[in-house]
Amino acid sequence: MSEEKKENLEKNENNEVETKENDELGAMKQELDETTDRLKRIMAEFENYKKRSNKEREMLYNSLLADIVSSFLPVIDNLEKALSVETQDENYKQGIELVLKQFKDVLAKFGVEEIKTVGETFDPEVHEAVSSIQDETKGEKEIVQEFRKGYKIGTKVVRHSMVVVAN
Repeated sequence: MSEEKKENLEKNENNEVETKENDELGAMKQELDETTDRLKRIMAEFENYKKRSNKEREMLYNSLLADIVSSFLPVIDNLEKALSVETQDENYKQGIELVLKQFKDVLAKFGVEEIKTVGETFDPEVHEAVSSIQDETKGEKEIVQEFRKGYKIGTKVVRHSMVVVAN
């Protein structure tokens, strides 16, 4: 065989080897890209799972807290009624005030807030109208009286306020 044919044969063999290597590298790169994409998707799914789990846990906590708080609200109502009664014994009245303050401090610690009523505009999301009156000195849908205090935790209403609405 001539020298030229030998060189051409070697070049062809080298080209075939390079082509095979390039094909293998291309396949490996594609596989790496697919694996990287799959990893990114799994990581995103895991992040979404963590966020969803935290949100569900927080909702469950707030729901349980709201159930517990709603059990204590009648006690607070009765303490407030006891304070409104006239008494000659100032020590008795101070004791009731202290117990009521402790209850309200504990509620505040857990994020429980009273819903504002008198002077505010009626909001059916947080207020429950039990009566309405006509009063030209008051604004439209203005709350003029509160029968029972309402409470909320964040945006979740534990108990609606019972109110009288003007106009």
